[in-house]
Amino acid sequence: MNSYQGPDLEQRQSNAAAAKKAMLEKFRAASEDPAVAKRDATRVAVNEARLVRIGEREAAKRGRKAELAEQAARAAELVLQAQREAEKVEALIAAEKAEREASLEAEQKAARDARYAARKAAKKERRRGY
Repeated sequence: MNSYQGPDLEQRQSNAAAAKKAMLEKFRAASEDPAVAKRDATRVAVNEARLVRIGEREAAKRGRKAELAEQAARAAELVLQAQREAEKVEALIAAEKAEREASLEAEQKAARDARYAARKAAKKERRRGY
């Protein structure tokens, strides 16, 4: 009984070369297809539109950051102005308090001097007897 003998080396090599040639022809035909070119063109257009949208978003983000920085600067300016006004008010209050204390001390000194003068006069009267 004869056993099955497959193709020899030359036959296998020629079959492999034919398969490679067929695949290459199939690839060339697919790359020359107008539908593929159209798909590639749409893909490129979509990618470019995406890049434009990304650029617009980045520009908007930079604009928002600049606006936030400007608002922060304005807020800092308002805080600084409020601090200055508070310091002025505190200085006025301190000046008024110092003035009130000075006038109170002057009144107390005048009252003390009046009492001292009255005591002196009473003492003199007692010594003289009249």
